[in-house]
Amino acid sequence: MFIQTEATPNPATLKFIPGRVVVDGNPMEFASREAAGRSPLAEKLFEVPGVTSVFYGSDFITVTKANGEWQQLKPAILGAIMEHYMSGAPLLADGAAQDDADLDDEDEFFDEADAETVDMIKDLIETRVRPAVANDGGDITFRGFKDGIVYLNMKGSCAGCPSSTATLQHGIQNLLKHFVPDVVEVRPM
Repeated sequence: MFIQTEATPNPATLKFIPGRVVVDGNPMEFASREAAGRSPLAEKLFEVPGVTSVFYGSDFITVTKANGEWQQLKPAILGAIMEHYMSGAPLLADGAAQDDADLDDEDEFFDEADAETVDMIKDLIETRVRPAVANDGGDITFRGFKDGIVYLNMKGSCAGCPSSTATLQHGIQNLLKHFVPDVVEVRPM
C-alpha cells in the first residue's frame, strides 16, 4: 500500500491520501482524543504525540499537529494509517453511525423568508467551494444566514489555517456576493 502525502495551506496540517475511499458520505472531524473514540484509526492517530485533530474526507485524511516536526511525526502517522487499512478494521467502531459525525449541521439557522437565497448559497458552496477546499485537505459547511451575513464552519486543514481568513473574505465572499446579491459578508463560525 502506498500512501501519498501533500502539504496543505495550513502548515500545522498534512494531507494523507491512501489511494482508496476513506469516507463514503459526509466528511468527519475528530477535534479531540475523546471524540476519536468512535474511530479506531482516529484513536491510533491521536496516540502520536502532538496530534490535535483528525479529519476524514472522501479520499483523504488530514492530521493537524500542535507541535513537533513533520519529519518526526510523519512515519508514525503513515504507520498507523497503513496498519489500519491492512488490518481490514472498519473506519468507525461497531454501532457508530457515520451520519452522527456532523450532527451540528442540523443546527442551521436562517429565516424561512430567505429559504430561496439559502438554497442558492448552499448550491454554490456544494458545487464550487467544497471541491476546492477538499483539494486543500479540508471542508466547509453552511451554518446560517442572517442580515446578509453567511456563517460557515471550516474543518480539517481549513480550521485554524492562517490563510482561511483570506479564503473567506476574498474567495468565498466575492463568489457569493457575485451570484447572490443579498450576501454582504461571510464569517466563520
